[in-house]
Amino acid sequence: MRIAVTGSIATDHLMVFPGKFSDQLLDGHLDKVSLSFLADKLEIRQGGVGANIALGLARLGMSPALLGAVGRDASDYLQWLAANGVETEGIKVSAALHTARFVCTTDSEQRQIATFYAGAMSEARDIALAPAVREGLDLVVVAPNDPEAMRRHTDECREYGIAFAADPSQQLARLEGPAARQLVEGARFLFTNEYEAALLRQRTGWTVQEILARVGTWITTLGPDGATIARTGEPEITVPAVPTGDVLDPTGVGDIFRSGFLAGVAWGLPYERAVQLGCALASVVLESIGTQEYELSVDHLMAKIDKGYGATAAAEIRPHLEEAL
Repeated sequence: MRIAVTGSIATDHLMVFPGKFSDQLLDGHLDKVSLSFLADKLEIRQGGVGANIALGLARLGMSPALLGAVGRDASDYLQWLAANGVETEGIKVSAALHTARFVCTTDSEQRQIATFYAGAMSEARDIALAPAVREGLDLVVVAPNDPEAMRRHTDECREYGIAFAADPSQQLARLEGPAARQLVEGARFLFTNEYEAALLRQRTGWTVQEILARVGTWITTLGPDGATIARTGEPEITVPAVPTGDVLDPTGVGDIFRSGFLAGVAWGLPYERAVQLGCALASVVLESIGTQEYELSVDHLMAKIDKGYGATAAAEIRPHLEEAL
């Protein structure tokens, strides 16, 4: 199964604030909020949703094509992606703008306040799917990106008759009804978290059943409660999360979940098993700093899957992981 991932490619500046954001927010004064949080840790990492998903797929033995835009300051990053098995020929290098940057502060309760600078990402709208289509594509992931790029790539998937996964995620907040509906209509897979699911209903004006009538499968992540699988005419399946050790950094957890789910689908696993794999991978990333610095081990992952989902699930997933890793 050949997958192309369209989405952001960015540098992450990850900081840790030792207190609680909520302690600094005063009722009745939020309209005048002006705060500075003194962080005691800083990690500068490579990230971006598109890059994170593509790298996760590559580490699971696939050869994803990544389509996105970066600045000339990203040469080391492009080498890193290529060295890890990501196809980078479809990445556009801007002559004028810096690579997108994600600046995020996490507090002691794992709440986050972030700012995203789009930079070169705005030029992703100039990237066409046609070259990747000529090489053969089975699925395109339309992840958070320049909104015009997301619309273009979704329309191109419909034009070429290629299945796509809609992952509007953070961009939902800036999309009006018609644009939100355009990104969802006809998707083979729809990814949201619990908050985004509610926001999607608000932005589209569609009910849950109306959304399900327009997509193949809707996967909603629930943080520590796992994820749900919803399809028209079938009972909703809830997959619990797997046990996690010390939580070091939640950034990128949703991205690796998507990588795991899509790899599981590519391997021919049932959707429930694919979600279980995604949850196990998410647990690994939670125990790491950064979105791409995690290490994957068959034994570690299988221990999580066996403990969380039992011996049958572990036995079905193990041969695929052993081949991939």
